[in-house]
Amino acid sequence: MARFTLPRDLYYGPGAIDELKNLKGHKKAIIVTGGSSMKRGGFLQKVEDVLHSVDIETQLFEGVEPDPSIETVFKGAKAMQEFEPDIIVSIGGGSPIDAAKAMWVFYEYPDKTFEDIKDPFTMPKLRTKAIFVAIPSTSGTATEVTAFSVITDYSNNVKYPLADFEITPDVAILDTDIPLTMPKKLTAHTGMDALTHAIEAYVATARSPFSDPLALQAISDIYDSLVDSYNGSEEARGKMHMAQCLAGMAFSNALLGIAHSIAHKTGAEFDIPHGCCNAILLPFVIQYNSKVCMERYAQIARYLGLPGYTDKQLTDSLVASIKELNKKLDIKQTYTENGVTKEHLEQKIDFIAEQAVGDPCTASNPRPIDVENMKKVITCAFTGEDVTF
Repeated sequence: MARFTLPRDLYYGPGAIDELKNLKGHKKAIIVTGGSSMKRGGFLQKVEDVLHSVDIETQLFEGVEPDPSIETVFKGAKAMQEFEPDIIVSIGGGSPIDAAKAMWVFYEYPDKTFEDIKDPFTMPKLRTKAIFVAIPSTSGTATEVTAFSVITDYSNNVKYPLADFEITPDVAILDTDIPLTMPKKLTAHTGMDALTHAIEAYVATARSPFSDPLALQAISDIYDSLVDSYNGSEEARGKMHMAQCLAGMAFSNALLGIAHSIAHKTGAEFDIPHGCCNAILLPFVIQYNSKVCMERYAQIARYLGLPGYTDKQLTDSLVASIKELNKKLDIKQTYTENGVTKEHLEQKIDFIAEQAVGDPCTASNPRPIDVENMKKVITCAFTGEDVTF
């Protein structure tokens, strides 16, 4: 038996933050955010104003860093334990929402440790104290509709993807006014993260008749909108905000693959944004996986109207189109071009490959992989050589 899980409610469109008024009847909301950009744009104040209008007391927990740490998670959980909210609202990019999801677990279960929840699908039942509302500001992570949270252990520079349907938000609010404020580079990186989510979901071992249409629609909409969104089109920004959410619905249920496994480990080690890592890795991972699921990649290419007659020609067209998309978004295609030295790679590649093989996303990759082949894929992403093994 399989499962397909989404938030209970999803509100979307311009000004969708106003729908927070539907939480009337609750008493206290803690608002978790990175802070500065949401405050500058007035969105944080709007969240507070709407909640206050229905007599909900609020408290802010600000300053969640990019790639949130275990320490920040426990600090936020402590703030929740002291305030005792019955709603957790997180607004911002993937980092504050991911952090708030983990805080939620330790708010409801103060005696748990990070080790207790690190393995996939080992979390206790939530919602004994609070429900969770997510308001994304970027168009990429889709954490507002997923069962995932990525937390960084800076003691060993490793990102841990927590996974459990318990941390799927209860309410997602896609206010399309918010992503209009995104800088160009962030638009590019988050957009390629969303594309990687959709493509990996379409070939993942847990894919289903429910996830496939979401993944394909997301891929098509991202191809239609990402470059225009990067270049400042407000209409395209709104469409990308929807597309990344469709991708999230797909991968939260179908799961992901080794592009994410490697990105989780190289992003922290090489100090490269997660979406940029996925943009680098995606063509090489497609080449690796095509040995076992070429027909799936060919279906994506056909859906996009890319050239080719055979499955191989179509898959090659898909790889070429992703590289061309990276070029239009000013994303350099290899780790070398993104500043990673040969010495740094050689020093860390064994550790990175071992960690990537053990990453939860590896289990749903369509083609099995061991440490030696993982090292080869990473090396190809470093040099730019095609994956042919």
